[in-house]
Amino acid sequence: MLKIYYLKELLIISIVLSTISCTFVQKTKSLLNNSKVISIYSLIINIIMGLFFSYTFTTISFPNSIWIGLLSFIGADSIYKSLEGKISSYRTIQERKNTKSSN
Repeated sequence: MLKIYYLKELLIISIVLSTISCTFVQKTKSLLNNSKVISIYSLIINIIMGLFFSYTFTTISFPNSIWIGLLSFIGADSIYKSLEGKISSYRTIQERKNTKSSN
């Protein structure tokens, strides 16, 4: 039998975590050398944050906290796409970084 209440709980945690991780990835993606690795970087960040967030604020076990990380990765991707045009792209960040370093 499907545990609907438990799934709702995991999804709610994933929503909260995806907003945090989306912001974190947006702030730190200028440190990356290549824009092609942003998705992999985001997945790793979401899984790590999912593990830490679950262990810190919930009693959710290890395998389920990985699910939270994966679900938050999907959610963060949706948030990023909905904010497209409102947040800086990787190219814009790199151009600003290069302009500041040349001045």
